[in-house]
Amino acid sequence: MTKQTQSAASSISPALRALFAFVIPVFIGVIISQLINNNFVIDENSGLGVSAVILAGLGIMAWLLGMFWYGVSGMGVRGGRPLFSGIGFAVLGWVAFLVLRFVFVEIEGFGPANSARAYIYLFLFEAFALQIWTFGLLFHAISEWRGPVTSAIVSGIIFGLAAALLFQEAFYTTPMSTMYFIIWGVMYGMIRLRTGSLVGTAWVQSLQSFTTWVVIVPKALIHPGQLQSLYMAAIVAFLVIIWRLWPKSEEDVRV
Repeated sequence: MTKQTQSAASSISPALRALFAFVIPVFIGVIISQLINNNFVIDENSGLGVSAVILAGLGIMAWLLGMFWYGVSGMGVRGGRPLFSGIGFAVLGWVAFLVLRFVFVEIEGFGPANSARAYIYLFLFEAFALQIWTFGLLFHAISEWRGPVTSAIVSGIIFGLAAALLFQEAFYTTPMSTMYFIIWGVMYGMIRLRTGSLVGTAWVQSLQSFTTWVVIVPKALIHPGQLQSLYMAAIVAFLVIIWRLWPKSEEDVRV
């Protein structure tokens, strides 16, 4: 962090920064989506629907605030060992969910058209934009206010709630599906806590969603019971990973 950003960050109390880190990106994302929705026709099937606009607004505003307050590394955009460690941990969740996806949800086929555009959407909007807000800006702000472990949990919960509302793979809104997205977010929050980087989890998140819901095409009408079983099993798998990642000492924590 430069002297200028240090001065900008220290001029606001940690509690107020955490509040601003949550409210301002949400406000900007919603306002932008309303302006575009009122002036342009949005095709939800094009991958550039209201959810994409909100997520883009969240990500851009979070990036600008985070760069001003914390700098690149403070936002969790780190390469090298943190990146590869994050990829390694996130792949565990991806493989577990992929196996469970084969077990519980019926398959229609493989590899639909326009899959490249679908992946770009998943990476830029659902993964990178949302994680820059939750595990970049929010994570750092809450960590300064309430500590890193609390930050990992709270930012993960916010990630999960946003995912349940905005992700294309949120087929049915039920208590079990919401809990699945929250636990998924907390797992990523713990990976961010242990590695100091969100780049690996953002990349693997897009691959997980792409392989499990785009490459492996579900039946046109997914039976809610199948999803309930999938989510329940995935929650158990993710909780095991969270347990293994839980920091044992201060040396395990990287903000």
